[in-house]
Amino acid sequence: MRALVKVAPGAGLELTDVPMPVAGAGEALVRVLRTGICGTDLHIVSWDPWAQANVRPPLIVGHEFVGEVVEVGPGSRGVQVGDLVSGEGHIVCERCRHCRAGQRHLCPNTEGIGVNRDGAFAEYIVMPAGNLWRHPDGIDLDAAAIFDPFGNAVHTALKFPVHGEDVLVAGAGPIGIMAALVARHAGARNVVLTDVNPYRLELAERLGAGTTVDVRSTTLEEVRQRLGMAEGFDVGMEMSGDPIALHDMIEGMANGGRIAMLGLPSKESSVDWSRIVLRMITISGIYGREMYETWYQASVLVAAGVDISRVVTHRFASDQHEAAFEAAASGHSGKVIIEWAQR
Repeated sequence: MRALVKVAPGAGLELTDVPMPVAGAGEALVRVLRTGICGTDLHIVSWDPWAQANVRPPLIVGHEFVGEVVEVGPGSRGVQVGDLVSGEGHIVCERCRHCRAGQRHLCPNTEGIGVNRDGAFAEYIVMPAGNLWRHPDGIDLDAAAIFDPFGNAVHTALKFPVHGEDVLVAGAGPIGIMAALVARHAGARNVVLTDVNPYRLELAERLGAGTTVDVRSTTLEEVRQRLGMAEGFDVGMEMSGDPIALHDMIEGMANGGRIAMLGLPSKESSVDWSRIVLRMITISGIYGREMYETWYQASVLVAAGVDISRVVTHRFASDQHEAAFEAAASGHSGKVIIEWAQR
């Protein structure tokens, strides 16, 4: 089968033939239809320090996908041939304290597909059957392909109650936009998205994600006054990983504000912890999705009309992968999809 492989240390990927995977006990073989490109994949392609420390070639990369189950191994439960599925890409040990307590997203022994084991940028992938999420018939395939990052957005957006609250989202990338859409659907009073990328701010505005702000020319205080907010923001969602954005978010929060932090800081940064303590601000780290409550919530939100397919702006065939990664890295795109097969 064809697959995008990090064949050796260094920049780039190679579209090459690899052996067909075989479903073992408790596993299922999935024919991949579409995959989404994630920031993690960009790190691996560029072979930056993070990738060098975490990835061991040769490796099939990719973890965002939708596909069709074509075979189930002995003892597999929950899926059957013909099911349309996406995959929870964090494979947990099932033995540690957190797994046994039903908090599998906290498992310290997690392995990620496309990072620690072969991933989804291929014609087929084998996954533990329990890690597959079955989609209802009729779901948009673009939406299904990005359920993994949508889960990150849902986990972040619903970490704290947002109904009737003023919400600040720092970072108008695809996950930030989806988080804003969820917050609006969940009843937030005001949703404000900040960024310095005009393309993504325009995309967020076009999708109705909320009030968009280019922080190079407009301050949060100006936005607050324009919206008639008496105090600061109640809930913050830090999606950018930018230390300046985190600092501005902390300063813009109301007393007792709560911040869900998904963005990974690009470098070490200082925080005035006295501001956190004296204003009683809560900061919670967010990683991946809760297994599998977030997947359920994501499915309900899509069924209720949250249209995440519009976040997809570019589509490429698998043999156009170089152009696909160039588009994803350009900053002038939403989610980028690679098509592997038709259903």
